[in-house]
Amino acid sequence: MYNTRILDHIKDKEIGFIIFAERIHHMGRSYIFLALAIIFEIIATTFLKKSEEFSKLLPSIITVVGYACAFYFLSLTLRQIPVGITYAIWSGVGIVFITMIGIIAFKQVPDLPAIIGIALIVIGVIVINVFSKMGTH
Repeated sequence: MYNTRILDHIKDKEIGFIIFAERIHHMGRSYIFLALAIIFEIIATTFLKKSEEFSKLLPSIITVVGYACAFYFLSLTLRQIPVGITYAIWSGVGIVFITMIGIIAFKQVPDLPAIIGIALIVIGVIVINVFSKMGTH
């Protein structure tokens, strides 16, 4: 009787570890999907500017395909990561990269209030990811 309790306890711990490991594996995959969504969104937004209001064919096609891919990978992300966390990361990282692309490619230099606003967005994303229990669902 005593030995079966110990074995049952060990078995429960093993099953718990396996479930935890599978969950971590799926979460890791979800963050890969989120990274892909961000990359496609950045590409699409960059080419949206280059499409000149959809008057240039190739940049327009890249924009539409890029956004379609971005939303597809974003939807895969939502299987494991809550929508609020997903959107905070997606939009926050996207804003930072698009701002950098705007500076380099389009000579659109943000003023001080814009830089402060972007910094606050980044801080918000960090706070959500480091301190919020929402992402552990």
